Amino acid sequence: MTQQADGSTAPHPIAEAVAAGYRFEGPALELGGLMLSATELGGEQVRVPLAMLNRHGLIAGATGTGKTKTLQLLAEQLSAHGVPVFAADVKGDLSGLSVPGEDDPKIAERAASIGQRWAATGFPVEFFALGGEGTGIPLRATMTSFGPTLLSKVLGLNDTQESSLGLVFHYADNDGLPLLDLADLRAVVQFLVSDEGRADLKGLGALSSSTAGVILRELIAFSDQGADAFFGEPEIETADFLRTTDDGRGMISLVELPQLQARPAVFSTFLMWLLADLFQELPEVGDVDKPKLVFFFDEAHLLFKDASKAFLESIAQTVRLIRSKGVGVFFVTQSPTDVPDDVLGQLGSRVQHQLRAHTPNDAKALKATVNTYPHSDYDDLGEVITSLGIGEAVVTVMNERGAPTPVAWTRLRAPESLMAPADPAAMQATVEASTLHAKYAVAVDRDSAHERLAARLEAGAAAAAEEEPRSKPAKKIRYPKRPQQEQGSVVTDIMTSPVAKDLIRTAAREIVRGIFGTARRR
Repeated sequence: MTQQADGSTAPHPIAEAVAAGYRFEGPALELGGLMLSATELGGEQVRVPLAMLNRHGLIAGATGTGKTKTLQLLAEQLSAHGVPVFAADVKGDLSGLSVPGEDDPKIAERAASIGQRWAATGFPVEFFALGGEGTGIPLRATMTSFGPTLLSKVLGLNDTQESSLGLVFHYADNDGLPLLDLADLRAVVQFLVSDEGRADLKGLGALSSSTAGVILRELIAFSDQGADAFFGEPEIETADFLRTTDDGRGMISLVELPQLQARPAVFSTFLMWLLADLFQELPEVGDVDKPKLVFFFDEAHLLFKDASKAFLESIAQTVRLIRSKGVGVFFVTQSPTDVPDDVLGQLGSRVQHQLRAHTPNDAKALKATVNTYPHSDYDDLGEVITSLGIGEAVVTVMNERGAPTPVAWTRLRAPESLMAPADPAAMQATVEASTLHAKYAVAVDRDSAHERLAARLEAGAAAAAEEEPRSKPAKKIRYPKRPQQEQGSVVTDIMTSPVAKDLIRTAAREIVRGIFGTARRR
């Protein structure tokens, strides 16, 4: 309330605007309560319409300001509304979503201050790990479906080298050489730069032997970083991220990212592949009452760092078009300036935690952040952002008409699940009890480019030996060995039969790549 000249009181103008701007007819997620100042609460509730969450969003703020807890809060409510969630668990804190929270006087006090009825609740969680590194069901992609564009980003290739890598994939597709793992791609490049493959290399035209050598060296270095575990079969199926439980709650899929700082490009680009794969696999649904999936992209600055113009354009296009597939994307990062303008302009919901302005660059980033918000009734929005406490944020979302809501200084609700990592033993038990464990736990190593090229070279060596005089021993062509595979099952025997090989070759020739050059085998 504000004091009038005659001594009477009137509703606070910000409170009036927020009360009207956040009043929605349909279901909504509850974010928190309005703050009129650092010590005064307004009583109005700040919310985001469920149907608008496929218009994407941003969660930003300095380290330690509560971004992860905001992600946890949104994931809980999405699951409760029957919306599946996918999130990268960078620090391991999100694993607590699977465990009911612990009652605490501070939580009770916070909840009471904003009208939250807090109740300890655990949510259905599926744990994944890239390539099985960590606690979780292994997430893998075949090299073919990952494609040359995303792989070039991981390897740090320039435009010419990226184009050349695309020719290598094209050659493998046309020559019936399935690229399933990193060893397959290395085998194809090694073959093309060898004496036996020189004629094929020349036939590719724009691919020079020196560029092929650079690509090969980068692939070897990539393998030395342990990247082999990320590529292969069985490949994850999109539908496994879109499940709900028997009681109607959305499944929360968490992928563990161990040693993130050691391989940042690998992790961020792998997540982008998942998003691009969702775009390719899901049907058009248009506007929906609630999203089919909400995808949280944590540490988003790693994806955009050192990215080429073409790569950034592909990201912007994917984000723009995936809305019509019913998928919402939230980028989580330290500053809005980490996100390119073409992507930032498509994010309908903004949850801005505290920013710090200790350096000239910080001050510049703060000014740019303030300029991206709609008109604010706060006298100095920049000062508000720098004075936010932990668990507070400046919020604006898209209302049910698609217009931005008033900017609201918000005390965010407390998550109802555990705000700490879950017990590792309990996590492992959850993984082993999952129906997906049997489907993805054991890697499959079937006939592909590596084996076929090895057989081709051996056959060529044998034929050459027959033509040489018997007194002269045949030159043995050595080829990198793949670890010995165990005795195959009936399924393996079928997959390696001549009929199956012909089907695989046909599928490879019919690959159609999407925005990022990604494509699954059909």
